Formats: sequence, structure tokens, C-alpha cells
Amino acid sequence: MAMQITVNGEARTIAAAPMTPLVEVLREELFLTGAKQACSEGFCGACTVLVDDQPVAACLLPVGLAEGRAVRTVESLAAAGNGLSPLQAAMLEHDAVQCGMCFPGILMALTGLLERRPDASDAEIRTALAGNICRCTGYERIIEAALAAGAALRRPEGATP
Repeated sequence: MAMQITVNGEARTIAAAPMTPLVEVLREELFLTGAKQACSEGFCGACTVLVDDQPVAACLLPVGLAEGRAVRTVESLAAAGNGLSPLQAAMLEHDAVQCGMCFPGILMALTGLLERRPDASDAEIRTALAGNICRCTGYERIIEAALAAGAALRRPEGATP
């Protein structure tokens, strides 16, 4: 059964069975390997993608439920020569990047939040990260980076900090 899904802004035809987890389709059929299939229970957040701009555990979402929707993966953040997203740049600047297993999911969860609320508070950022487990960090640098990215997103284009 063929399904239509927009992935990272591109219309794609998916030939997988409708109950196949979205993360499997992204990794195996579309070769977008940023979302990690780790726990397969929606517990760890490593597979987080945005579906219609909302963070979703792609290991729990059957691809059939993504039909006709817009899916964004971590690969979309620094797309086609546009450089790093403000959040990615802030993560590097604040030395928040660790091993990389959980990081794509963290980036997508925070991207979803900061696109809706660039003025998100420390508490809102912590809440957005609640579904993402990182075993390498204490989250403080990640939160500092997210706050800095929010400030950059609120800044008028061309203005310097």
C-alpha cells in the first residue's frame, strides 16, 4: 500500500505496511538515520521527530498515521547549505553535544518548543525535555543552549547580541 508523506519538505511515497513504525521507515526506506531506534517503547526520546510541528516518538507512530502529514527530522535543521539552526549553533557554543545517541531527539523536541515559544522559560524547556533521556549529561548545558537559542530567535534579523 503506497502512502504519501511530506518528509523534510519533500513529498514522498512510502511503500511500507501501515503499522510499520515511522522510525523504521525513516531509517530503512528513506535513509534518514538521525532519529535513533533505541527503546522502541517511546521512553527514551532518541527517535523524536516533528509531525505537523509537534514532537512525536517515531518508534510508536505507525507510518499509516503519518499519511498526509508533514514529518521533520533532525536532517532538516541544517538543510541544503543554510548552516546550523540557531539551536544547533547554541548547542555547539555551550558545549552541550555529547555522544550523539539522544541528541537528534533532543534537538527536535526543543525545536518544536522554540518554534512555538522562542521565549520559553527554563521550566518550559525542562518540561519539553522530559521525554528525552541522556546518559552523558546533566542537561544544564542543554538548557542554557536552548535559552540562548530562544534569545537568538527573538532577536531581529541582522541584530547582534
